[in-house]
Amino acid sequence: MASFERASPALKETLLRIYNAEKPIEVDHHLYEFSSVEYYIKSSVSEPFTYLSISTPLLSRGVFPSHRLSPCTLRTIREISSDVLDIVEPPTDGYQLTLRLDFSKLPHNKESLKVITEVSSVQAVILSSQLKERLQNVNSWDMSQGMYVIREPFYVIRQPRKIVAVFPMRFKDHSDVIIATSFFQELMDVRSSGKWSKIPPCNWSPIPPPELRGELFEDLSTNGGFVSFDISSHHVEVKRLDKTVWSLLNFHGYVKHHVKCTRGFIQRRMRRRMDSLVQVLEKSMIENNEEIKRVKGWKKVKKWMKLTSKSKMIKGKYHDFTKKMKRIRFRVKIHGFGCFRRRWLTIACFSSSVGYSKLKKH
Repeated sequence: MASFERASPALKETLLRIYNAEKPIEVDHHLYEFSSVEYYIKSSVSEPFTYLSISTPLLSRGVFPSHRLSPCTLRTIREISSDVLDIVEPPTDGYQLTLRLDFSKLPHNKESLKVITEVSSVQAVILSSQLKERLQNVNSWDMSQGMYVIREPFYVIRQPRKIVAVFPMRFKDHSDVIIATSFFQELMDVRSSGKWSKIPPCNWSPIPPPELRGELFEDLSTNGGFVSFDISSHHVEVKRLDKTVWSLLNFHGYVKHHVKCTRGFIQRRMRRRMDSLVQVLEKSMIENNEEIKRVKGWKKVKKWMKLTSKSKMIKGKYHDFTKKMKRIRFRVKIHGFGCFRRRWLTIACFSSSVGYSKLKKH
């Protein structure tokens, strides 16, 4: 699968493990990636070589009658490292390419990591080389058309003095269509600025462009419209050819990645906004509850203050009453007044000479 990173991470990790081993190790491993890409790595203790077989669907339809790779593709692969890498003919059954790797010839420095990374990028080289063959003759007056398929099909139409690449865009969700349409309109507007004047002109249309007349209806049924790029000669110069080819191969993936990131960004903003609104509501509810508690608490305090004030009043009145009672009961004592009271203020006792008798009722 053409991805933003040319080298396969899983394949690179496996090859580095074999290379960094102190002694030969036994490896018999299959790796599978998207778009029906398969790697078969085989290493034996009894043999110093490591065999790598690659199976990948061809990029173009109907360009090569067989599943064999073109001579230009094989030549590009050999240029990675002629000492370390050798192409085995015929390849292993079920695979388009088999490589024999001799890691003993790799120097133990940064150059070894570079070679292993390039070997892990062979599948990307296969895809790129097929499209390069078509883009290199951009100045040709030959008019032809080819369909290329990675995960989503796209078309490369050769016209006089230019090549047009057309991408039918399909999305599952309606929200993705809205985000992608906005992105395509930005691509159309960005070329008007002087900074991006050298990039290929971009056009977006909700209907198929005239260059796709005669194609199957199933291939042209989209919900995201059609994006086309006009590629001229200075876009496929030696220094820019690899970048142009890689950008075309990954355009579908880049758009899907942009839509996914934009949707995630919008969802995060919506969650933050919702959280802030929830915090405001919770804060207002807490303040209302505290206000209610404060009002209820004040009523209780007010009632308690009334009770305490009444009790203080009763206590004060009782204290005054008791003081008055004490004043009445405990008079001021005068020294010697007791003898005077006993002598002069006592009631005399009288005795009657006449007797009285109680009458009885009859």
